[in-house]
Amino acid sequence: MKSANGLRVAELWRYPVKSLAGERLPRAVVSANGIDGDRVVHVRDGRGRVITARTHPKLLGLSAVLGEDGEPRIAGRPWTAPESAAAIRAAAGPQATLARHDGPERFDVLPLLVATDGAITALGVDGRRLRPNVVIAGAEGLAERGWPGRRLRIGEVVIALEKLRGRCVMTTYDPDTQAQDLGVLQRIVDEFGGRMALDSAVLSGGSIAIDDPVELLDPDKV
Repeated sequence: MKSANGLRVAELWRYPVKSLAGERLPRAVVSANGIDGDRVVHVRDGRGRVITARTHPKLLGLSAVLGEDGEPRIAGRPWTAPESAAAIRAAAGPQATLARHDGPERFDVLPLLVATDGAITALGVDGRRLRPNVVIAGAEGLAERGWPGRRLRIGEVVIALEKLRGRCVMTTYDPDTQAQDLGVLQRIVDEFGGRMALDSAVLSGGSIAIDDPVELLDPDKV
């Protein structure tokens, strides 16, 4: 089903462990902290600093999903399992450890990243490189570039589209092979001003699902 403006939810993504490959969802519960269960575990180095795939791209080769108990699982095992710890050390170094933290500062910027099909098509690469939480279908071309400051309504959920996201080296890694193509980031810089997809906040929470219609609103129409 589409809204009057043709927009709908095409994809929903959650990343239970920060910088690991995420899981595609048919439905998600959204709150002020973004999609429930998103980035609730992260990787730390021997000094307690957060490690990401920007410096350790092998992390992208590990997959994480949220278990029925609400805790992340890495390659099918609890994130607290010895096998999970060993996989993280193999990807991020011998001092790397996993830690759980579900505070708002676990996000690089804001709790949701919203992408559009039109911009992904214009970039011409796998949209997973952008690591979105929500992908909106029906957006023509680079329409998202005019969306900062506006709102999306998806059922009872209202999302504030704050600003275009400045992109980093993580976009250069293939989601499946981790092979690097620096030309992807160079294109984002040269053709899109270094920014793509939208850093977003949640004004009103609730449940959203694939194919839900999406309304694009002005800031004063919430």
